[in-house]
Amino acid sequence: MIVTIEHAAGFEPIEQVLRCCDEYEASLNLTRDKRYTRIRITVDQAYSELFVRLKSIVGVAKVETTGKPYPLAAREAKSAASVINVRGIEIGGSDLVVMAGPCSVESREQILATAHAVRAAGARILRGGAYKPRTSPYDFRGLGEEGLQLLAEAREATGLAIVTEVMSIADLELGAYYADIIQIGARNMQNFSLLHACGSINRPILLKRGPSATIEEWLLAAEYILAAGNEQVILCERGIRTYEPFTRNTFDVSAIASIKHLSHLPIIGDPSHGVGKAELVPQMARAAIAAGADGLIIEVHPNPAQAWSDGQQSLTFEHFEQLMNDLAPIANALGRQLNPNVQALVVS
Repeated sequence: MIVTIEHAAGFEPIEQVLRCCDEYEASLNLTRDKRYTRIRITVDQAYSELFVRLKSIVGVAKVETTGKPYPLAAREAKSAASVINVRGIEIGGSDLVVMAGPCSVESREQILATAHAVRAAGARILRGGAYKPRTSPYDFRGLGEEGLQLLAEAREATGLAIVTEVMSIADLELGAYYADIIQIGARNMQNFSLLHACGSINRPILLKRGPSATIEEWLLAAEYILAAGNEQVILCERGIRTYEPFTRNTFDVSAIASIKHLSHLPIIGDPSHGVGKAELVPQMARAAIAAGADGLIIEVHPNPAQAWSDGQQSLTFEHFEQLMNDLAPIANALGRQLNPNVQALVVS
């Protein structure tokens, strides 16, 4: 990043910048012209924290990383792609990470059966909704804390990490207590108060793209979380609303490739919501991996026809196992692997 300070501000802001750089073990290069002192800073650890601190120094004219409006999320912000560690699982690294499970937690039997099945097939993270945003207020909207407790029990039984959605600031602390990854759903992508609050919790955030959001708007939503101090952001492409009525959404595979070009943040694909039809999910899952996704989030249910939500896009245990087998050679061809036999670490 580059810090610009006017000579008229004196030496105090320069000294403060240098002290910050020393604190974060950053390397720097200082240049001066007739009006400005410019300090070029290179740092990989706590990048967003340092950025925010430098911006707050009185006398600093500007702090810039790129010409983009999302400097912390931009590819140029870091020398290497970000890797998010979740209970020993690296998202954005050499492995492809699959998150799988039901749209909503319905019962102890349902979530435990699903957890064991997806783990046996090679999933590393269990997904399941305890709080469900529904278009109709009369549809099932989740079990709340009971659902979170059942997810935690499934984690204890299988070693899978947990990702679940939180819909409000009021539920954020409780969600972070039980879950390993907090999901911000598509409808809340521009809930800026919630995004800012996510910056203060010590949990990775899975940020889904809004149904009508541009890629820039999506990255700016991520910027809210990064600027508030949480560097653990994972993006998720889940389809956007277009004029095509056959599929639930239009799964934007090009967004996955675009994010890899524009940002250092890891990205996963959600073909289940992307198309809304179980029979199309395997093809779109393969396409997402081929486009460069760091993983997938797939809806899986013991009996999709009886699911309380999103049964039409959920895979059976058998179909999910087949999908995982189909994905392995694609991953290998790209120099990556699914690592189905590696167990997630179980930590307190």
